[in-house]
Amino acid sequence: MPLLEPESGKCLLALARKSIAHGLRFGSPPRVEPSEWPEALQAPGASFVTLRRKGALRGCVGTLERHLPLVVDVAQNACRAAFEDSRFPPLRAQEQTGLQVQVSVLGALAPFSVASRAELLAALEPGKTGLVLAEGVKRATFLPAVWDSLEAPQDFVSQLMAKAGLPEDHWSPDLRFWRYTVQELS
Repeated sequence: MPLLEPESGKCLLALARKSIAHGLRFGSPPRVEPSEWPEALQAPGASFVTLRRKGALRGCVGTLERHLPLVVDVAQNACRAAFEDSRFPPLRAQEQTGLQVQVSVLGALAPFSVASRAELLAALEPGKTGLVLAEGVKRATFLPAVWDSLEAPQDFVSQLMAKAGLPEDHWSPDLRFWRYTVQELS
């Protein structure tokens, strides 16, 4: 994944904040015209927007596949993180003060095969890569930043299984995995 220039990163962070403010005022993300943005931000991209207040998670929503221009993806995910993350009530105007916004721009998903849980644990790169797991219709991901709170690969995988609605110690030959890197903007 080519790294975004610092100026482009600042643009995305400002857009995420603008999108949240627009959502508070109008109940939807702002209309974003990709052609009005730097070329690097017009290309299809995938992102997650993470919100924190006083160090605690307040919302985190994103996309794994590159299907929209990156600027549109970020604007939509910022609003979704603020108002549609099912783990939290919709953000209120008074919560904007002190709200920390982080944008994670995802690299391409790279599928990889492992034959056992031990092989999966050995293949992980703590702190460097995010992981997607899927089995049937169940799917979950953890961004690389999750390694900050779940440092042990065993804990990372167990909690990701739980997030997908699977038992923490689950293993099946039907499990599929993808790795990805991110560029963190905050």
